[in-house]
Amino acid sequence: MELFGMPIVQVYLYALIIAGLATLLYVLFSDIVEGIGEGSPFLDPAVILAFLTFVAAVGYVLELVTNWSSGLILAVAIAVAFVLDLLLYFFVLLPLKSAEVSMAYTDESLIGQVGKVITPVPVDGFGEIVIETVNGVISKRAAGYENTAIDYEKEVLVIEVKDGTFIVKEYEPFRFK
Repeated sequence: MELFGMPIVQVYLYALIIAGLATLLYVLFSDIVEGIGEGSPFLDPAVILAFLTFVAAVGYVLELVTNWSSGLILAVAIAVAFVLDLLLYFFVLLPLKSAEVSMAYTDESLIGQVGKVITPVPVDGFGEIVIETVNGVISKRAAGYENTAIDYEKEVLVIEVKDGTFIVKEYEPFRFK
């Protein structure tokens, strides 16, 4: 069978190459067109490009290895591409969208955390504390709550943040007696 004056196998191959290149370009420049697929998941360029790539790939392979009619091959290619696209969307793209985790933090998000004094905090002065988080170890300037002094290697609780300075109090963990 011929389509656009070319054998259908050649049309599938060109479609596969064009869809593959468009997918590569989308991966590289997806931030520019980020909002396009927000309304409907089926309008997401990643889903559409994957569908076209799957149709072209399955159609090309079936044209080469089977003696089926071109209409049947197109129908099978569309059905297979639809199933693969659904699997891709529900098991890869959807979890990736919901799993976006930022490595960023704010000073206010560290309130209530327990840290350790690495530079003693003097009365009416500043020391330094470190706080271990899932992102790593964070070092911050600290002042004592109510201008109290805190010794080296004491555990402290972050009470508040004022102008980038952590106001801390010596941490006394609750223990059952």
